[in-house]
Amino acid sequence: MNNKPTLTCYGGVGAVTGANFLFETGTKRILVDCGLLQGLPSADATNAEAFDYDPASIDCLFITHGHIDHIGKVPKLVKDGFKGVIYSTEETKEISKLMLEDMAHIADSNSREHGTPALYTEADVEKSLAMWQTLTYHEPKDFGDFTLEVFNAGHILGSAMYKFIFPSGKSMMFTGDTGNSPAPLEVDTDTVTGLSYLLMDSVYGDRNHESPEERDAKFKNMITDVVKRGGTLVIPSFSLERTQVLLFELHNLSKAGLIPQIPVFLDSPLAIKVTEIYEKHAQMYNPAAEAEIKTDGDIFSFPRFKDTVETRDSREIELVKGPKIILAGSGMSTAGRVLVHEARYLPDPTATILFVGYQAPGTLGRVIQGRAKEVVIKGAKIPVLAHIETIDGFSAHKDSDHLVEFVSHTKDTVKTVFVTMGEPKSEIFLAQRLHDELGVNAVVPQRGDKYELDL
Repeated sequence: MNNKPTLTCYGGVGAVTGANFLFETGTKRILVDCGLLQGLPSADATNAEAFDYDPASIDCLFITHGHIDHIGKVPKLVKDGFKGVIYSTEETKEISKLMLEDMAHIADSNSREHGTPALYTEADVEKSLAMWQTLTYHEPKDFGDFTLEVFNAGHILGSAMYKFIFPSGKSMMFTGDTGNSPAPLEVDTDTVTGLSYLLMDSVYGDRNHESPEERDAKFKNMITDVVKRGGTLVIPSFSLERTQVLLFELHNLSKAGLIPQIPVFLDSPLAIKVTEIYEKHAQMYNPAAEAEIKTDGDIFSFPRFKDTVETRDSREIELVKGPKIILAGSGMSTAGRVLVHEARYLPDPTATILFVGYQAPGTLGRVIQGRAKEVVIKGAKIPVLAHIETIDGFSAHKDSDHLVEFVSHTKDTVKTVFVTMGEPKSEIFLAQRLHDELGVNAVVPQRGDKYELDL
């Protein structure tokens, strides 16, 4: 092995999803994240391909957080020969168990439907979890040729940024996804200084979100408008983090009497399970959310709220007359129960479809968000007559200004910033901003690009 540390980007470059970075320290071969590529027409074929490296040669894998585009190929890595150790925070391990078990179930269903091999099985998930160890924020861990320190990314429950510190005092950090601070539930992203190299996200590298005040006002007004129309508000919502934030927001709006008490359905078995994990780890919330729990108890519930676990309960939502709100997965409208609701309510001019997260190119969510006049859902042509709305402010990702601000704290020491995990236009735009406004060397890697690091 080359004694000079190197970074090779195998995923999460030129695309938001599919994070997968190889960090060779001189004595160890380390992966940071091993996620599914999502949204692109070629995603399934790309995910099924052999890894660009020998999984058996990898010593350890560090997981930044539990979103599928960061963990979705971990069981495949194990299936293909990885025998090392997987590291993450305790919360991320718990979340990953749910998410990967769900993915294995989906892979099995797709395999039987299309007659193709499953990407991995539940047995591969179980084997992966047996190799998993947990880390704690701000408790340095010695790995021999480097020390690891874990910082809070403020993105979702348990999300981490990994700082690899070498005997020279130089360091390399992988952010995973940095959070949209201040967030309704999460603590603010930790400020980090003194870095030598930084690999960062750029989902919203070319644009900014609404302010929290504007976000909350828009959400309240959309609910009020749909009630006046007697319609249905359908929110394609990611099971992890976005759903919990929306429930918290609905709880507060209901408590304050700012919205009418109408039926609200959480139509996602996975989101219901993830919410239970959020409730279990309430000590991880920011001070404002913790204070809400002390006064209100359950911050994810309110009058006329109902979980729908069983399929029959999901079907009966349509029978509920009058205005209502439906939160259902998936967040990009690529699968799950939201497809049934979109097929039912997209042709309804009294309904609203509200997007509250990033929609990858090629997904049904992106097509609907672009106000197509007609879409195809499960082979049927569906006219789009409903109101189509977007609120970026609920995103769990930093926007362009806050990404620049994050880097500004280490601009005097950082030699290179690797801008990744964004669409090409976002990556390029952010890299140019970092260069022009902070004077740092920012590069946009392509798949397979390898960089020698002076650590």
